[in-house]
Amino acid sequence: MVKAVWNGETIAESDETVVVEGNHYFPFGAVKPSALKPSATTSVCPWKGVASYYSVVAGGKENKDAAWYYPEPKPAAAQIQDRIAFWKGVEIFEDRDLDSGGPR
Repeated sequence: MVKAVWNGETIAESDETVVVEGNHYFPFGAVKPSALKPSATTSVCPWKGVASYYSVVAGGKENKDAAWYYPEPKPAAAQIQDRIAFWKGVEIFEDRDLDSGGPR
């Protein structure tokens, strides 16, 4: 099991993440809908395509643009279609971390 935690709240949890460039991409269905606030921010990756962002909301606070996804990834990144990843202080815990009490 992999968990994404921010501001003391678990915002995503899944046994089916895909790791790309060291980032866990969670299925959208594994993320609490209330934890995501749409953002107009975009960026471009040469091999994955155009990324869109969400701000993460948890514990009454907002973490601007702390989640990203590729609505239409390039063929080389097809494995992250319909998946979302986190950064900006969102902690990712894997099973082994949960046993030891620390993030990856």
